[in-house]
Amino acid sequence: MSADQFTLAAQQAATDAQRIVPSVVDLSVELAGLRLRNPVMTCSGTSGYGPEYADVLDLRALGAFVTKSVTAEPRKGNAPQRIVETTGGMLNAIGLANVGLRRFIDEKVPFLRELGVPAIVNVAGHKLEDYLTVCRALDAIDCVAALELNVSCPNVADGLEFGTDPVRLRQLVSAVRAEVRRAKLIVKLSPNVTDIVAMASAAIDGGADILSLINTLAGMAINAETQRPMLANTSGGLSGPAIKPVALLMVHKVYTRVAKAAGVPIIGMGGIANWRDAVEFMLAGATAVGIGTALFINAGVVSDILAGLQEYLQRKGVARVSDLVGALKA
Repeated sequence: MSADQFTLAAQQAATDAQRIVPSVVDLSVELAGLRLRNPVMTCSGTSGYGPEYADVLDLRALGAFVTKSVTAEPRKGNAPQRIVETTGGMLNAIGLANVGLRRFIDEKVPFLRELGVPAIVNVAGHKLEDYLTVCRALDAIDCVAALELNVSCPNVADGLEFGTDPVRLRQLVSAVRAEVRRAKLIVKLSPNVTDIVAMASAAIDGGADILSLINTLAGMAINAETQRPMLANTSGGLSGPAIKPVALLMVHKVYTRVAKAAGVPIIGMGGIANWRDAVEFMLAGATAVGIGTALFINAGVVSDILAGLQEYLQRKGVARVSDLVGALKA
């Protein structure tokens, strides 16, 4: 090899190395026009309204922050015992305890205004007017970037009616869509259904900008000694690593069968505890990921996931995290 050939080969090798291992990777993602600096957000109900976790978690490091559910009127929630640890996860039957719309606006919105990342408010209700009341009010508040309709909470009376009936879900989303003009509209889907794709289609037909899935799986725990249910509500929602395989399959089904063609992004959640989990959900079709139960164990999980994603992308020679979305190989 001549000197010139050696120089050209060296230059080509350097170019290939830069292509294979990008020095800086782009962690930003876009959800129906909503730009996030990275794909990691909280799951509703796991970090309160923000201040509850502010001392242990750098909320500004998130791509977005999702509040706990807000209802039209205050709710005390279910009686204790409301949380039980299980193998690979936990059951909760909190019952949508929250301060209600008026106090949320007066007491919680000022914190969200100073958050520095998009704020997403989870909205729940028992009837259509409940959702409309809350969504109308919050759509008028400019710091609320998106509204997430909780139609899938399994531990309140009537909490699954909208989330298990595609006709009622389409009607609900369509009615809310007519009222919500500014904020992005997210529909959070229940896994406690026969056909998650049918529910996703109904939400999209109703006007959903974004889908989030999955919410908790219905379950129960029994104390063998007392021979009684361990939750006062008898049943609750199962979350944590135990539900991850179910969540992955449902995200993949929804993405490949309806969401990809419709151009509707997915926020994937269900047992994500590390960067590998996050990558798997994105490969399955999620554009962003929600962290929930893992935050109860390790408040540093967000920074761990972001660091892991950075290293993974560099190692794989992928310049943008968004390139992982739906990139699962057959």
